[in-house]
Amino acid sequence: MRRGIAAGNWKMHGSRQFVADYVRALDGQVQSLECAVVLFPPVGYLPLLAESLRHLDLDRIVELGAQNLHTEVQGAFTGEMSGEMLADLGARWVLVGHSERREYAGETNDVVAAKTAAALRAGLKPMVCVGESEADRDAGRAEAVVIGQLESVLARCGGELGAIAYEPVWAIGTGRTATPALAEEMHALIRSALANHSAPAAELPILYGGSVKGGNAGALFAERDIDGGLVGGASLKAEEFMEIARALPG
Repeated sequence: MRRGIAAGNWKMHGSRQFVADYVRALDGQVQSLECAVVLFPPVGYLPLLAESLRHLDLDRIVELGAQNLHTEVQGAFTGEMSGEMLADLGARWVLVGHSERREYAGETNDVVAAKTAAALRAGLKPMVCVGESEADRDAGRAEAVVIGQLESVLARCGGELGAIAYEPVWAIGTGRTATPALAEEMHALIRSALANHSAPAAELPILYGGSVKGGNAGALFAERDIDGGLVGGASLKAEEFMEIARALPG
């Protein structure tokens, strides 16, 4: 039985005061959730968020992740962070292959696979993001693009990952959301590809990401192969993020 996951990607948002207010808002709400909760703050706020959660004894409920990592353990890579460093700061997860990294940093499938391998080396759980652009979907390439992204990671790293997140690029931050049926169609395809790879891979949780909100979460999570949400903008509001999380079974 796959456990639901509510994951919040803060992207490049936050401040010390934001972290303090956010954790206070979680207290009294997150304890009753049946699903797992993962937060991906900007890396500079990882230690503060970890300490704030520990102070309220919420660190046993909420796990933390980083939004990116370098492939190497250490070296002359100015501005970068290795998986080992992230783990030392309190991260347990790391996002790999997010569409914004693919688009703005030019990360190819090979780079994403190498970063996934680096995450596993560091003992982190990679949440591997896959998804097609609007042009890909309009051209009928959506399935081929998504499965190609997934298989490049599976070929290098096997199926011992943390989770997969399907994020149709055309639905990220646009207010557009894939219908539950359309999202389920792609999730089922991903599930089939994972099952063909190995039995452990078949049980990986698959999250949907793309303008998930409190108002549409329940319908999305009711689909058989959608195990949770990778939430962007709505995760910046603790109350709405908790509403999304409450829509998930355990």
